[in-house]
Amino acid sequence: MLEKLKRCPLCKSGLFLNTLEIKDHAVSKETFIVCRCQTCGLKFTNPRPSEEAIVPYYDFPEYFSHDDNTKNLTQFLYHQIRKVAITGKVKLLNDLKSAKGKYLDYGCGTAELLVKAQKAGWEVAGIEPNAKARNLANSKLEGKVFDSLGNLPQVNYDIITLYHVAEHIHELRKTIKILIKHLKSDGYILIAVPNPDSYDALKYGKYWAGWDVPRHLYHFNQQAMSNFSEIFDLQLLDKKPMKFDSYYVSLLSEGYKNPNQKIPLKYWRALLTGSKSNRKASQAEENYSSNLFVFKKK
Repeated sequence: MLEKLKRCPLCKSGLFLNTLEIKDHAVSKETFIVCRCQTCGLKFTNPRPSEEAIVPYYDFPEYFSHDDNTKNLTQFLYHQIRKVAITGKVKLLNDLKSAKGKYLDYGCGTAELLVKAQKAGWEVAGIEPNAKARNLANSKLEGKVFDSLGNLPQVNYDIITLYHVAEHIHELRKTIKILIKHLKSDGYILIAVPNPDSYDALKYGKYWAGWDVPRHLYHFNQQAMSNFSEIFDLQLLDKKPMKFDSYYVSLLSEGYKNPNQKIPLKYWRALLTGSKSNRKASQAEENYSSNLFVFKKK
């Protein structure tokens, strides 16, 4: 079932226009409309599948964050890069809070990050709605991963992270407000999202894998994230590039745009585009393929 939004899911403005029609290349091959809010700049899928109806759209082998197995070269590379990225994420936790405390990862997948953080001395918990990924996570963390915020213990956290999760949340405003309530007064909330203004997004256009409709409900550029901080009364402390994302997204985009091209050529083109995207972002405006925004309560 599709639900049609009458107001922007971020700022609640009724001023938005249809801007794009994007195909779901991964699963259904259906086409979805992407709107742009004239007030806050958020782009969002509208109409969109309901929270119940969207579940089958996640059922495909390439949704790697819900699986620990390695079945092909792309998945192997994904897992190797993830290991490097996780090391960097744990370092960031330690840099933000030298006295390690409580850490919540919302949308934790199979909990690789939480396991590493726990080994580094953090007291961890996770939220993961997907049953398969959650069961894998709990096999490593002994029941510390929950299916929803409603079942999360009444605990306040030093750091809460949402790595490529905010774009998936149906009840965006409600969820962010609840997460902020679970944040200590001096705590941090970190949100990583794809950037529809990046070079790779502009190059691939309607084939850009970062659209990922209908799984990605929202598309946050820098304007939208600036408004995000105001709407939720947060202070934006820092913005960090997620440079690996440009290569992975470019690889998927190449497959969508040229499905019959030979694998070596696909990887080579993705490497070139990912490198160029990072280089251009470093030179002006920091429009990386994905950015990590570090917020704190005002």
